Amino acid sequence: MKKKISAELQAIEKKHQVQILYACESGSRAWGFPSKDSDYDVRFIYIHKPDWYLSIEDKRDVIELPIDELLDINGWDLRKALNLFRKSNPPLMEWLKSDIVYKQNDWFLKSMQELTNDYFSPLSCAHHYLNMARNNNRGYLQGDKVRIKKYFYVLRPLLACLWIQQNQSMPPMRFQELAHAMLPSGELNEQVEKLLERKTRGEELGTEPRVEIIHEFIEQTLPKVEAFLKDWPKNERLPAAPLDRLFREALSLNREAN
Repeated sequence: MKKKISAELQAIEKKHQVQILYACESGSRAWGFPSKDSDYDVRFIYIHKPDWYLSIEDKRDVIELPIDELLDINGWDLRKALNLFRKSNPPLMEWLKSDIVYKQNDWFLKSMQELTNDYFSPLSCAHHYLNMARNNNRGYLQGDKVRIKKYFYVLRPLLACLWIQQNQSMPPMRFQELAHAMLPSGELNEQVEKLLERKTRGEELGTEPRVEIIHEFIEQTLPKVEAFLKDWPKNERLPAAPLDRLFREALSLNREAN
């Protein structure tokens, strides 16, 4: 599959005349709880040749391939990515922590990772994860019977909020590491581990009676997260200059490469 993904990325570079600076896995595979039939969520950051940016026209700044049963591939132009990075965009910051990497420019990845702490906003990221947990809980975990695999799509962002509150940093990418750090030992942890084992073993997790101890943890923790976020200071607008320098240097590298 890695060969197929690499071939798709090369085809994108050729068709769109871009240079892919970084490509990685996101979603359930990167989070550590893929199912047997999970697709591949490939995300990438790319840059055009310098002349592409010298225009008064607004141009499309994403590249998206049609989704099939196995592959979901899309990417952001570097200028778009840096603007979102300045706003502490959690998905982008997660990409930079992924341990499944398909393509990378070492200078670019190191430069972005070195800037992560400077542009990390606990408030923005925690709000992102809270909304994700709240929406998935409301959409999939109400009633006596629930879509059991959706527990992970509520627990991970909820635990990410707790991590941010405690550590003031981006949470670990892997669910196992996050759960180990933030879940108390005992029955709750055991039930979560059982579900994780079932999911990663490839067992079909359909609609089942809800797991009461997990359900109670979610219902008790959501309002606690909402409460502590109300007291956090608002975000300050972060400087553009370091990202401008990175952008100009990436353009210079791309000019030399082409």
